[in-house]
Amino acid sequence: MQEKGDAFYFLANYHSLTSVSDGKELHDNTMDVVLDYLALGLDPKKCTFFAQSDVPQTTELAWILGTLTPVSLMEKAVAYKDKVANGLNPNIGLFTYPILQAADILIYHSDIVPVGEDQKQNIEITRDLAGKLNYAYGSDLLRIPEEHIVKSVATVPGTDGRKMSKSYGNTINIFDEGKALKKKVMSIETDSTPLDDPKNTDTCNVFALIKLFASEPQLEEIAEKYRAGGYGYGHAKKDLLGFIEEYFAEAREKRKVLAEDQSYLHDVLQAGGKRARERAEEVMEPIRSATGLFRSFNY
Repeated sequence: MQEKGDAFYFLANYHSLTSVSDGKELHDNTMDVVLDYLALGLDPKKCTFFAQSDVPQTTELAWILGTLTPVSLMEKAVAYKDKVANGLNPNIGLFTYPILQAADILIYHSDIVPVGEDQKQNIEITRDLAGKLNYAYGSDLLRIPEEHIVKSVATVPGTDGRKMSKSYGNTINIFDEGKALKKKVMSIETDSTPLDDPKNTDTCNVFALIKLFASEPQLEEIAEKYRAGGYGYGHAKKDLLGFIEEYFAEAREKRKVLAEDQSYLHDVLQAGGKRARERAEEVMEPIRSATGLFRSFNY
């Protein structure tokens, strides 16, 4: 999508505070994601790439939106209920997560937002909050965005069968290598079907991951092995390991080169942050005026 429009991509480090309270860990995670995105093809010359915390207007808008948000709307948020059910601390930050997410979108006058099916409700909340602010102050201060759902994108299962998420500790990291990668792949949960028996491709977490990498002929060959029996989950995991190593080999090498130039990474974030702040300030200035807020200094 960076080829098709004025794209803004950010590192959600404010959101990370809902589950990470170690400063070094959060900083390291942030820089890891910078490396990951750049290694996987994000081009800072074609888009605006920045850290969420470099745009203070985001939290400024989030507070204003929060004063217009009914508690009942947050209580209906499916993502919050799901995360609490999966053991995350039900703090206020997690509860009001959709408000900050709405501010992330609205502060740049976004037209479309790429999301998975499971995030569609958050876009609906974003549209609702933009409408509430526009109605409250009698002006189209915020643009109403549309969701852009890419149908071909799969929900990636984690090693435990749930949606893959760092929050759940069930990830297979793209840039893991060697023993670390093998350990993750071999830890994928499977059922107790004996080696010689046929196995169900529809319910197998390993096969679901293989589908993301294998060509049609390769997938059919492995599916036939599942149906025939004599092909164990250990065999399937070894095949999956090979697919992962081959698919991400080029990106892994690129990441190693990028990691040697920390000054470049900081330059990318600094330039992206400056551009994002400029856009955000264009959106916030009329909102401050409409709400009666004022500021006696410039960023």
